[in-house]
Amino acid sequence: MKNLFGHITKAYFLGIGGIGMSALARYFHHKGVEVAGYDKTSTPLTDELIHEGISVSFIDDPSNLPDWLNANQVPSDVLVVYTPAIPVDHKEFNHIKSMGLRLWKRSEVLGEVTRGVRTIAVAGTHGKTTTSTMISHLLKHAGWNVTAFLGGIATNYGTNLLVAREPENEIMVAEADEYDRSFLKLNPDTSVITSLDPDHLDIYGSKQNMVDCYTEFASRLKPGGNLFAKAGIENQSAIIPSQTYSADSSGQIHANNLRIVNGAYVFDVIAPDFEITDLVLYCPGRHNVENAVAAAVVCYYEGLTKDEIRQGLAAFKGVHRRFEYRLRSENKIVIDDYAHHPTELAAAIGTVRELYPGKRILGVFQPHLYSRTRDFADGFADSLSKLDELIMLEIYPARELPIPGVTSSVILDKCTAGNKQLVSKSQLALAVAESSAELVIVLGAGDIDVLVHEIVEAIQSQEKKGALNP
Repeated sequence: MKNLFGHITKAYFLGIGGIGMSALARYFHHKGVEVAGYDKTSTPLTDELIHEGISVSFIDDPSNLPDWLNANQVPSDVLVVYTPAIPVDHKEFNHIKSMGLRLWKRSEVLGEVTRGVRTIAVAGTHGKTTTSTMISHLLKHAGWNVTAFLGGIATNYGTNLLVAREPENEIMVAEADEYDRSFLKLNPDTSVITSLDPDHLDIYGSKQNMVDCYTEFASRLKPGGNLFAKAGIENQSAIIPSQTYSADSSGQIHANNLRIVNGAYVFDVIAPDFEITDLVLYCPGRHNVENAVAAAVVCYYEGLTKDEIRQGLAAFKGVHRRFEYRLRSENKIVIDDYAHHPTELAAAIGTVRELYPGKRILGVFQPHLYSRTRDFADGFADSLSKLDELIMLEIYPARELPIPGVTSSVILDKCTAGNKQLVSKSQLALAVAESSAELVIVLGAGDIDVLVHEIVEAIQSQEKKGALNP
């Protein structure tokens, strides 16, 4: 490894099941490092890590730490990485800290790993996962030597990590996370800012502070690098030197001649100095057309040919939980989506309306974080009011303690959807199956994804009963 971690032979990850942490854990494991970690719950992702040969513990107990972290003197070849989501009273965290061993934030490790390597960084309050995955896929599909740290599971590859074949001429793609100002550890050769809607106000305190932080991220671009920003975002004039992009004509680089052919978006990308015609994208949603414009222009400037971009985009299968179809039966469609911000909810619901005009739509939403629920209750209610029916779960707290008076009912009471209810996780599958809605969209960034299988099974069971008792 061309960085400070070249001597590392063992690595421990506190919060290894997180999407960003697991990508780094996989990276070190691929490099031959002995990797272990802790997470609070078992998930399909932690199951995959274990299957790949990474040791994962789900009990916060220092006695469960590997021998090389419980020795009287920890060897110098040990790396400990933690996510800021780890609570301050975490026993393993505090035990390791008491040993005098440095603990590295995930963002610090990512910044060091990408140091000295040509890097493309994609930031934004939404759109960054799909855009970074598109860029990575286009490069890999064209045969480039790419390593990518992704914030979601790329459907084409079934993982959140792509690893270069060899270190020579390696190019890295990193999802640049704004949480905890993590992306300020990166110094990219190319940067993309996909959106700048207010989020993580528990960290930033105000929208302006967040915008200022994004402006600082933009300033970290290496001299001579390329910066692409979505047209119309906050503080556009301060994010320089940048070119703007869009799905409409507002950006310097934009989609043109957009149409739907055989279930796919077909469009041209128009830029001041080039044009790519007849791009085909099978991912639903006009917001994904915008993401594709950004990915195409980044890869064109990196050196991909127009044909390589066309072929790669047509082969792109999307990202797990980004408008992912989980059931398509004669009577019901179930779509699973990671949307957890009002703008993302509006985009997902709008896409459903565009693709399935006239169908009755049931949305299932689990709010993520008490602070986000408090800060954006009106926006959530406005977006969810576009549904015909709404089922809500209680708030997924993640790293937060409850805030007095902040519950899912704060959103539900403001929502004007005709048929709305709050249910428990145990009641959810049956409540969805009993709905007459033809289309179900499951929304949220908490643990709602583990319930989608139960929803699909309940619907299929209801359909089977209906077939037996017409």
